[in-house]
Amino acid sequence: METIVKEYSNGEVTIVWKPGLCQHAAFCGGELPAVFKPRERPWINPQGATTEQIVKQVKRCPSGALSYRLEGK
Repeated sequence: METIVKEYSNGEVTIVWKPGLCQHAAFCGGELPAVFKPRERPWINPQGATTEQIVKQVKRCPSGALSYRLEGK
């Protein structure tokens, strides 16, 4: 089975999304709606918050569908 991985970057942080792992707990959209907008395409807007806010929110993902990579580090 092919694993789908999508990446969204603001130049400082890249949000990595694995839709096959998502359990739709809605922590991301409910708590940081300027970045995570499930009704829009693309649904992740990495320019919607600071890198610090994004990292903090991604760490709260209970399923592991969201992760991040800091660029230039």
